[in-house]
Amino acid sequence: MIEIRRAGEKQIPKIIKLADELWPATFTSILSAKQIAYMMEMMYSRESLEKQMNDGHQYAIVMENDVDVGYVSYEINHDNSDKTKIHKLYILPEHQRKGIGKIVVDYVAQEARRSQNSALFLNVNKHNESAIGFYEKHGFFLVKKEVIDIGNGFIMDDFVFELELNETEN
Repeated sequence: MIEIRRAGEKQIPKIIKLADELWPATFTSILSAKQIAYMMEMMYSRESLEKQMNDGHQYAIVMENDVDVGYVSYEINHDNSDKTKIHKLYILPEHQRKGIGKIVVDYVAQEARRSQNSALFLNVNKHNESAIGFYEKHGFFLVKKEVIDIGNGFIMDDFVFELELNETEN
């Protein structure tokens, strides 16, 4: 059984533990070890996660049969728009291809619709072919390419994908 539980500051250690396992598995073939370490500190230190939560990023832990298998972070009305940004969506590799990612996207879409948001959008690394395939399979479409300077000589070379939300869906 898949369960998605909202996460707050008390769950930060769980998020960090999952990120420590997920990020190397996801990005070792795409990013350098130095960039992974830099981004982990930038995005997954306790202080960074607390700030993200205080700035309106909502986190949830994804569980399969009471085992933590991933997490999602999203922001309703991103930049005062009527769109929800998925900042992070990661599922452990051994739990992928079971429909869990789709359940998570549906969960975020439901939260977005509840706030009258018209779309979901997200950034995905241009070389993360499995994630790109997942998003395209589930109706996301490419809206632009983006290169973001994240400091320390590193960039994020991303695609931005969007999914329009149909108000009649559950």
